[in-house]
This record gives sequence, structure tokens and C-alpha cells, in this order.
Amino acid sequence: MIIPLPTSRRRPRIEIIPLIDIIFFLLATFVMISLSMVRNQGLNVNLPTAQSGTSQDRSRSVTITVTETQDVYLDKERINLNGLTESLKALKAQDPGLKVFINADAKALFQSAVKVLDDVRLAGISRVAIQTKGEALAAK
Repeated sequence: MIIPLPTSRRRPRIEIIPLIDIIFFLLATFVMISLSMVRNQGLNVNLPTAQSGTSQDRSRSVTITVTETQDVYLDKERINLNGLTESLKALKAQDPGLKVFINADAKALFQSAVKVLDDVRLAGISRVAIQTKGEALAAK
């Protein structure tokens, strides 16, 4: 009969496979959280193209979207054109350095975009940008 000695136990070792699983799980979680932090304020519309467009700082900003059917949205929330100026004045009171980005569908009536721009100016906001896509992106 063989009696095992207490000193013949196996040495403890670190299992790598569960550690790799945990690291991949943390990596996937980090990527998903990072993607959800991207601020997409406006609706997706077919933007007009421009060669001279440059990217702007999007911090402390709101987006006004004019769709092809002339509907107006303030940060993805449908709004009546008559109440747009008052809403913008309230936002400007909260943040005097507010920036407004106007993105209109390429097929939207020019009058609708001009009306939105006029309402932004009537609210006392002078930092306004019109969103476009570059011609290189339009060719794709």
C-alpha cells in the first residue's frame, strides 16, 4: 500500500485561460461603453456637399435638423418653428457660449433652413455652423 506524503502535493499555478477570458470581456465592455458615449445629437439626413467644410468643436452645442419633409428637430426632438426661438433663448440663458449646428437635408427647401437660421439669430446666438459633408465623402 502506497501512502502519499504531504510534501508531494502539486504546486499551485496560475490558469491563463480564465484570465484571458476576463480580459476579453473587459475589453468588449470598454469598447461598447466608448461607442455609446459618442454624442449624435441630430437626425441622420442627406447633408449637402461642400469643399470648404471643416470640422468643429461639438462641446456645448445643440443641433437643429431640417428634414426633407420640412420637419424641424431640436436635438432629435420635433419642435414647432414658432416655438424654436423661445427654446433657443432658454438654452442660451443656461449657457451663454452655446453653439448651434444646423443640418438640413439636401432636398429640404432653402426657405426652411433660412427660417431656422433667422430664429437662431433672433435668439441672440451668433455661433452658428451649417453642417455639410465633404465632396470626397459624397463620391463614395
